[in-house]
Amino acid sequence: MLKTRLSTNHLLGIKELTKDDIQLIFHWTKQFKEVISRPIKKVPSLRDITIANLFFENSTRTRLSFELAEKRLSADVINFSASNSSLKKGESLVDTINNILAMKVDVIVLRHPEPGSAKFLSQEINSQIINAGDGTHEHPTQALLDSFSIEERLGDLKNKKVVIIGDIMHSRVAISNILCIQKLGGCVAVCGPKTLIPRKIESLGVTIINDVVEALEWADAANILRVQHERMERSYFPSIREYQMQFGITMKRLNKVKNIPVIMHPGPINRGVEISSEVADSEHSIILDQVENGVALRMSVLYLLTSHAENMD
Repeated sequence: MLKTRLSTNHLLGIKELTKDDIQLIFHWTKQFKEVISRPIKKVPSLRDITIANLFFENSTRTRLSFELAEKRLSADVINFSASNSSLKKGESLVDTINNILAMKVDVIVLRHPEPGSAKFLSQEINSQIINAGDGTHEHPTQALLDSFSIEERLGDLKNKKVVIIGDIMHSRVAISNILCIQKLGGCVAVCGPKTLIPRKIESLGVTIINDVVEALEWADAANILRVQHERMERSYFPSIREYQMQFGITMKRLNKVKNIPVIMHPGPINRGVEISSEVADSEHSIILDQVENGVALRMSVLYLLTSHAENMD
């Protein structure tokens, strides 16, 4: 029997979620996908809730997806820009957020460059926290929408094989995806330059595949990650051209595979580097499905954290 409440008051990472939590989030994601397909796309579910989106790192897709999800649920929304805040004047993060909470904010959606920032805040302030990405640690809603999108295309994730290709070392998406897929019974492999594969990643139950065509042949779904140059303090491979030649996903490479996997990408896409336009726009790609599912899934998370699911309007 499907439970009606999450086992946690915050969404800090996939680590804190149970399999039942994930399945409950997916159940409500399906309901909200139906809602946002209607002519009138709003429901009054969070009419009395105020949500602050606090993004201390640049973001387009995640911030807009959360904001749209909040407005579809009729919440009051505050968008906070770190570049224009009192943090620039020396105010601490906790003081900044406590000042925001004094305005009677119920939920904080936080993106911050420091790993563990969401968990730290959840222990310091009296508000619900949703982690929208903390450094290279986790990005739980991205992992949830990725797994939901795979299940939508392939069915139950149990025994499905997912390969994550690209910059694993600097990716919060990769870690959250690994944890989420495994909790749902799937198998995970990673593929990329050896310098971008974290040491001892096998301890997470992950397989390393060095050849990209072999990785695509193994997989039911392939999640392609960009190289995160902004997080690198040195060069991890000789050149962009060499990276593309070794690990870029092209139709020429896909055509070598007997059963082409579902192609995914969390964005932003660097076309012609980690993935070609031909592949990104092909019938094998569910990249735009991921974007659409992101709004419904974030509606589900917001709703479940702030209300009783059995009382939905």
